[in-house]
Amino acid sequence: MREIAVFSGSAHPELAREVCAHLGVPLSPIRVSRFANDCLEVQLRDNCRERDVFLLQPLVRPVQEHLVELLMMCDAARGASAGRITVVMPHYSYARSDKKDAPRISLGGRLVADLLVAAGASRVLAMTLHAPQVHGFFSVPVDHLHALRELAAHFRQYDLTRTTVVSPDLGNAKEAAAFARLICAEVAAGAKQRFADDRVRINSVIGDVGGRDVIVLDDEIAKGSTVLELLDRLRERGARSVRVACTHGLFAAGALTRLSEQPDVLEIVCTNTVPVPAGEHTGKLRVLSIAPALAEAVRRIHNGESVSALFEEPRGA
Repeated sequence: MREIAVFSGSAHPELAREVCAHLGVPLSPIRVSRFANDCLEVQLRDNCRERDVFLLQPLVRPVQEHLVELLMMCDAARGASAGRITVVMPHYSYARSDKKDAPRISLGGRLVADLLVAAGASRVLAMTLHAPQVHGFFSVPVDHLHALRELAAHFRQYDLTRTTVVSPDLGNAKEAAAFARLICAEVAAGAKQRFADDRVRINSVIGDVGGRDVIVLDDEIAKGSTVLELLDRLRERGARSVRVACTHGLFAAGALTRLSEQPDVLEIVCTNTVPVPAGEHTGKLRVLSIAPALAEAVRRIHNGESVSALFEEPRGA
């Protein structure tokens, strides 16, 4: 069987080291340099020939820098005769650009998928895409994991007898319902309208939240405008307590601070798919590791085992 080689870009090396620790393999070195004309150059500093190469890089700020870096990592591995190249992308930020909802706009989710394949990616391992159908943008196999099992394990420490899982919008209601089944809770959803990237309106909440302990579940939190709008509706409906959970804690523009300052928010839970912004840690934040899940998926891909068995199991629990 081909040997495994794991490389990390500069976006989240801490996660890559943790994944490698669970796999029991070293993190292979990489050199990223910049020419005087601002162009990047990437060198994979370990043997790739006929090896099973995994390139770990979430697309986080600065997204375009990290994207070009990832494309060059793919190209370098292909040029070094890698046996197979798997892009491990814990956060695919361009997944939000998945539809033409205005004239003459680009479909960034599909374009970036095409670029990764053109650069040499043979396979993609992703975590909680903004819309599940985005993996259809890729012309190579995609293994789409989720963090519901990790989130459920965390929340089971609490009394969940009067708990309702609330999705901020109907688009995420299916994931919220799956999560609610895992923790034996009820489910509700907000009726959301989006007017701009940071301006939303939630007119109502569909479901029972009055006098109940609410877990707000979303795939990602960027500026936090959706969650803050939902909190107003939950207060109007008389929710007893609120905890906020997401897979991707982007927390842009001080969002974590704003959410933490809400007196009725007891806890903010995310995973380490992306690095938490420096200086944004608060006493209410809990960061769960998805490194064991990623490492197990990498191991299964390398050994030719079923990955669907890994991420479908919790849904039937």
